[in-house]
Amino acid sequence: MKTKIYSIITVLFLSLSISAQVDRTKMPESGPAPKINIGKPKKFKLKNGLQVLVVENHKLPRVSVTLDIDNPPRVKGNKKGVENFVGSMLGTGSATISKEKFDKEVDYLGANISFRSESGFASSLSKYFPRVLELMADAALNPVFSQSEFDKQMKQALDGIKSSENSVTAIANRVDRLLTYGKNHPYGEFISEKTLKNITLQDVKEYYKKVFRPNNAYLVVIGDVNFKDVKKQIKKLFSDWEKGEMQTQTLPEVANPDTAVINFINMSNAVQSEVAIINAVDLSMNDKDYFAVLLANQILGGGGTGRLFKNLREDKGYTYGSYSSIGSSRYTSRFKASASVRNMVTDSAVVEAMKEINKIRYQKATQKELDIAKAKYVGNFVKNVENPATIAGYALDILQNNLSNDYYENYLKNINAVTLDDVQNAAIKYFKGDKARIVITGKAIDVLKNLEKTDYVIKYFDKEGNPTEKPEMTMPIPKGMTATKVVDKYMEAIGGKDKVMSVKTMMMVANATIQGTPIVMTVKTAAPNKSATTISVMGNVMQKIIFNGETGYQEARGQKMNMQPAQIEEAKAGMQPFADIAYKNGKLDRIEPVDGVNYYVIKSGNTEIFYDIKTGLKAKEVKTNKLPNGKEIKTPTNFSDYKEVNGILYPHKINQKNGPMTLNFEVSEVKVNEGVTDEDFK
Repeated sequence: MKTKIYSIITVLFLSLSISAQVDRTKMPESGPAPKINIGKPKKFKLKNGLQVLVVENHKLPRVSVTLDIDNPPRVKGNKKGVENFVGSMLGTGSATISKEKFDKEVDYLGANISFRSESGFASSLSKYFPRVLELMADAALNPVFSQSEFDKQMKQALDGIKSSENSVTAIANRVDRLLTYGKNHPYGEFISEKTLKNITLQDVKEYYKKVFRPNNAYLVVIGDVNFKDVKKQIKKLFSDWEKGEMQTQTLPEVANPDTAVINFINMSNAVQSEVAIINAVDLSMNDKDYFAVLLANQILGGGGTGRLFKNLREDKGYTYGSYSSIGSSRYTSRFKASASVRNMVTDSAVVEAMKEINKIRYQKATQKELDIAKAKYVGNFVKNVENPATIAGYALDILQNNLSNDYYENYLKNINAVTLDDVQNAAIKYFKGDKARIVITGKAIDVLKNLEKTDYVIKYFDKEGNPTEKPEMTMPIPKGMTATKVVDKYMEAIGGKDKVMSVKTMMMVANATIQGTPIVMTVKTAAPNKSATTISVMGNVMQKIIFNGETGYQEARGQKMNMQPAQIEEAKAGMQPFADIAYKNGKLDRIEPVDGVNYYVIKSGNTEIFYDIKTGLKAKEVKTNKLPNGKEIKTPTNFSDYKEVNGILYPHKINQKNGPMTLNFEVSEVKVNEGVTDEDFK
């Protein structure tokens, strides 16, 4: 007993000693890739070319079967959508069983049978599988394309088109594919009301005969079956399926723009913008850098650990999520980074997303990022190989993509072999930030102004991908709305007409700094149109502008200049102390959004005045003056931080921009009906 106690103490001591030697501040080094034993499906091939893969799995009494016809992509042209009718009309009965009886029996068996244009699927309990497979084969090989079913499917398809016409996401996905691949490419064409109405029942029958052939088809059975039994049944059901001539087309070349460009699609109902940064790629699963580009994409936009997500969501709060993806294909594919963002941050989201794309190209990722990306792929791979469907899927990949037989046995080894240099080289090759299409689907009136401040050329497209002109940047003015009503709403917003009309004089003192030097602006006004503005620097008057109701002058640095006739007329038109009263005589020109807020804009002489539609308050005045050389110069003055003085709201922050110089005045004092005399206007 004593010996046993000593042994336990010794083991405990050794364990503590070993633990003490572990440096827990460092991440443990990755061990060798686990040895994965991927099962092999049993295979056979019918004389008509149909290849069959069977994965036996007896853990559950269920079976599924997938029919996959691996035809190359083809352009449908002015009858795009015909393929969808094939998928929707298959499984609506057969030459030997009515639709009603077919549906009833499938429901009774608790089965699922469905079709797409070049594929089919069925699943059921294993004891019913022989009959379910028979029903699937019958529906696939002996279809009944009836006029009544065609008319029903046509109505549903047209209704679907109409319902998606106002979907910003649907239009975005449609047009970004078209712009990537082109209208004459199978991946770029789309279904429209026009193409649907070109399709007849005979077109559906002919399309089916062309594409639903066994020459390049695969049948994958997974589940609780006996290989010999299912092989016998498949031969019986599918051997009479006749071969057809394979239809091929030469696909048009897919090219990227010479330089990054914004492609904008206007959707007036968009409450957020769909942003996609896209470039076409030529990437296949056989390429040497395939695994490197997978990891590069994972680091950039692969979920919550991706840079796009961390930047646009976690750091900036522009979106609920931002991600990227890259496809691999025997034909052509693309890289795409995307996000749905608030209208007012659309331009910022583009800038930040492009920054991340360019950063991963020109700066190496960190080892930690690469380790996390590898762990993600390793974990998913190990988890997926436990699924029998994965075994069949991998075997199908090998057949369809001409991969080596040990491709998936070496998958983890190839993932772990990727280096930081490999990641950067793959990003440079496949993430073409400098030759990308930045496709934005959103509300032009809300987002274009800021997008125009970026360095990108903007091209405009309609909802069908046709080039178009720049959208109108104004909103329709509500019927009956006038400049008078806008100003009246402003008067009510600041305190009411009676309060405003009771003001006879007003004095305001505001402070600002220029290059650290304090300046003071004092404004005095008196009804109906007297005004005096004095600018002082360190107690010394530097500039004065005086108008006494009939005449006036401007004085600066000791030099006095009398007002010219045009200036006098403009001053007389003012309705001090509230110049806005005079704006009733102006024209309500438009509604314009600025930073997500809509404003009524009144034009009065050479000034545009912006009133917040929601609050009624004045936000900005923009005065346009002509220089002697004929060039126009705009001087914007912004008003904010309204505070109450004697029952009336006055702006306490006034921002004025003169060329490169901006003056930010903060009002320190407002006096109503006091502090102003006639001497102030002499």
